[in-house]
Amino acid sequence: MHAPIPRRTTTVAALLRTALLALLATLVVTGPLTVPAAAAGGDVTWTVRTAPNGYGSDRSSFAYGVNPGGRIDDAMVVANRGKQPLTLAVYAADGYTTDAGRLDLLTRDKKSVGVGAWVHADRTNVQVAPGRTVRVPFRVTVPDNATPGDYVGGLLTSLKQADDAAGINVDRRLGIRVKLRVSGALRPRLAVEDLAVDYHGTATPFATGGATVTYTVHNTGNAVLSARQNVTLNGPFGWLKARTGAVAAPPELLPGERWKVTVPVHEVTPAFRLTASVTLTPLLTDASGSVSPLAPVRATAGGWAVPWTLLIAVLVLAAAGTTWLLLARRARARRAERENARVRQAVQEALRTQETQTH
Repeated sequence: MHAPIPRRTTTVAALLRTALLALLATLVVTGPLTVPAAAAGGDVTWTVRTAPNGYGSDRSSFAYGVNPGGRIDDAMVVANRGKQPLTLAVYAADGYTTDAGRLDLLTRDKKSVGVGAWVHADRTNVQVAPGRTVRVPFRVTVPDNATPGDYVGGLLTSLKQADDAAGINVDRRLGIRVKLRVSGALRPRLAVEDLAVDYHGTATPFATGGATVTYTVHNTGNAVLSARQNVTLNGPFGWLKARTGAVAAPPELLPGERWKVTVPVHEVTPAFRLTASVTLTPLLTDASGSVSPLAPVRATAGGWAVPWTLLIAVLVLAAAGTTWLLLARRARARRAERENARVRQAVQEALRTQETQTH
């Protein structure tokens, strides 16, 4: 997969402007290249593509199945679309998935241990005349002790230029994705980790609220995987099921990588206890490009959904009712005491009258 990958290193600039340029420099495009990569002034353009050979005549990327200790010879074609001669650095680097879900490649100063360490071009620099193309052969050499599974990286061309106006050095990179599948036991596995539910109530006592389900998809196997995802949220005993909507598929994750997923859920009934269930169906792509679904992976976790406003209202009503009952009881007691006092007084007066009459 063609991937123009610009890089910029700050030298002298205002902090704000440098920060903005550095942010723009992190942009990575990982689809097949549709336009040439252009330098800052637009006067330097070049493209890269796979060389037609026994591996294919119209490949968008390099992909191989290889045994430990195996070797593969292939080539990349570099074309100069500009009007000036070009001298480009050539090197390989390991790949990784960015927070935006795109494939990026390590910079040259970072150590590679897979594709970047095993792919070697026959030169470290290539010179291309205006309007001409140059074929750059390379060899993939897999160590004898290479662990089975998938490895992803890229073969890159790089042009460094000074931008005096901006006060920076611009490193423009244009490359092609390289995927290796080292033969042996393939163990495609995904895991759901750190599953949690967070309920957000409302001020209206009898209204539904919202919830957020979060979890991490972890590629614990040795194959590149994506997945279909399904999330459900239920109340006690499976009642009061909430709508989660469609959950976007994670990007293809390289072995060992993690991807954080956040799913907002609306119209959640505060049923005191919620249960979130996540089902992942791993998707494995074979050498021909066919995608096969694997056995689903499931996980569940609970969270509290206490209707605090309603609960407070109920407690206030209960306290008011209890207070009313206590006051009513006290009033009845006072009335009974007054009645008893009147009875005692009447009895005493009757006794005094009887005693007077006797004497």
